[in-house]
Amino acid sequence: MFKRTFLSTLIGYSVVLNSYAMNPQEDPLNPTGFIVSQSEVKAAEDAKTLDPMYDIWAQALRTQPNAVVDVIEPGLVSNPDNVKRLERVFPQTEWDFLTKMAAPEYTYTRLLRAVGKFPAFCGEYTDGRNSDAICNKSIITAFAHFSQETGGHIAKDNISDNPQALEEWQQALVHVREMGWSEGQEGYTTACGQNDWQNTRWPCSAGQGYFGRGAKQLSYHFNYGMFSEVMYDGDATVLLNNPSIVADSWLNLASAVWFFLTPQAPKPAMLHVIDRTWSPSQREADAGITYGFGTTINVINGGIECGEQNKTKGQPVNRIRYWEGLSAHYQILLESDEKNTCFQQTPYGSINLNGATDVLYTNWDGNWKYYADRPGGASFECELVGFQTAYSALVPGDYGKCVTNFFGSHAGWPWLFIKAVTVTPVTATSVDSSPTNFIIWEDGVSQVASGDKVTNIGKCFIAKNAPGVWDTPAVSNNLWDEISCQ
Repeated sequence: MFKRTFLSTLIGYSVVLNSYAMNPQEDPLNPTGFIVSQSEVKAAEDAKTLDPMYDIWAQALRTQPNAVVDVIEPGLVSNPDNVKRLERVFPQTEWDFLTKMAAPEYTYTRLLRAVGKFPAFCGEYTDGRNSDAICNKSIITAFAHFSQETGGHIAKDNISDNPQALEEWQQALVHVREMGWSEGQEGYTTACGQNDWQNTRWPCSAGQGYFGRGAKQLSYHFNYGMFSEVMYDGDATVLLNNPSIVADSWLNLASAVWFFLTPQAPKPAMLHVIDRTWSPSQREADAGITYGFGTTINVINGGIECGEQNKTKGQPVNRIRYWEGLSAHYQILLESDEKNTCFQQTPYGSINLNGATDVLYTNWDGNWKYYADRPGGASFECELVGFQTAYSALVPGDYGKCVTNFFGSHAGWPWLFIKAVTVTPVTATSVDSSPTNFIIWEDGVSQVASGDKVTNIGKCFIAKNAPGVWDTPAVSNNLWDEISCQ
């Protein structure tokens, strides 16, 4: 699950350091290598994430164990506090009112479990903000987007197809799977098998389709892999091997809650737009991005739906109509600094944020700057970047994996004489006592040679072609053969 330990005292957090005073030492076991201590790696990470928002983001992505979530039922005294709040401000009667056309796979119990997985959704605010009002606004915002993504879109006066004369904003969650797709079909696999970091970390499973499923219409293997890691304690293979779970369980709504809470830096999490944890940077304000429903459109699909050129396009027009209908019904007032539209906003992908000091990023990449005081001029560090990578600043251990991968496994790069490792690397000499003589595979860290035996998630493999640190053993392929653990 997402969790993170931050410095207890944040001093001078407004200045986020680009580097840390690393002190690489010669590796006594490798004459061309260097050791960077684990404490230095941690200190370098902390120096780059001093802003309290990193802690807030990480806390918003905190999860409950599935064993807790699976027993949630309406009305139980044992339900988590945020679930009890949701039941109070959005009871079963309101769910029924908004889901008269919904597919049977979506249920109120599954909504409660989806919310129960993430304590920050409908969570408690202790700083004077109205927790119940934020909870109500969050769920209504979600339903406005559900009505666009999975709605019936049937006119109220079309009695033959809409005999109950439901408003279009009452027609959410009609579709569980993307229209035209069904289980057993391979789909959205054109990016599978490519030689890139996404396939290395989240490899597609043969015969599976990664088309849209659930209230968010989760699509593509890398999104299934990321979501699986959140739902199953870091195990990406569960949903990569069985993506249909996202349609047929409470994950069909949990995927939407996860997306609602996850910042896609520089885009904020939708929750933080609604609860005002987020404040627009100067460049965002200059681009017309402020509080209100319109910014949640920009977060979801701004490149296609926001900007003057998209003012009359069907998708944003629908979303705004649905939000306005829902907010009127539930008496959610428009604040003076809020806008429901985003045609006046520049899409996030078109804003130049290079050099902006008031924008925070959430992904790590190698720091390729030259440092004259370090061996070979290499930084031995990673830095925060404004694009997606394999390493998240909100996931514990990812910074260390980033440093180890970039400075400990690419011997052919310009500083080829450098071998940067942490003081506790997992190498081919690391042996698990059970099963005997097998290396415990640690994703992003383990380095093995051809013929080495490893164990991973209860299975055992033998390396055929000296896999890299992100070539996780999961299936038999040109890098691994699955073998007996005896």
